[in-house]
Amino acid sequence: MNERQVPECPVPPAPARRVGPLTRTDFVRYAGAGGDFNPIHHDKTFARAAGYPSVFGHGLLTAGVLGGYAAAWLGRRNLRGLSVRYVDQVWPGDTLVLGGEVLTSEAVADGGTEVRVALTVHSEARGRDPRLVLSGGATATYPASGGERS
Repeated sequence: MNERQVPECPVPPAPARRVGPLTRTDFVRYAGAGGDFNPIHHDKTFARAAGYPSVFGHGLLTAGVLGGYAAAWLGRRNLRGLSVRYVDQVWPGDTLVLGGEVLTSEAVADGGTEVRVALTVHSEARGRDPRLVLSGGATATYPASGGERS
């Protein structure tokens, strides 16, 4: 294959994935795992005093869920980079809807394939319109032999 030809994309379409509904307990568990015990994430009185209607999830909790999704979809051994942009908060009762789309698939010097994808996390909750809460992207590299997706 010459360098101008686009290799066949080794990545299947992004699977549908939903996580949740999230609870305040999920936020507390994440605080314990991540070491971020800011009361705005677990103390409703504190969160309201700070001007929020309730506690809300850590941004890195949502990013971690998206990272796990990207690794499962693209293959953790192939994942080379992940970027995120925080857009909105995640509240108790929200269900995260994860998605992705292949943007490019290009040959690399060693004969393998580099794939770049766009990633999104939308939040759905009863009584609210779905909204984007996190966007991002990832890069994965696959060896010429087709690579592993695990």
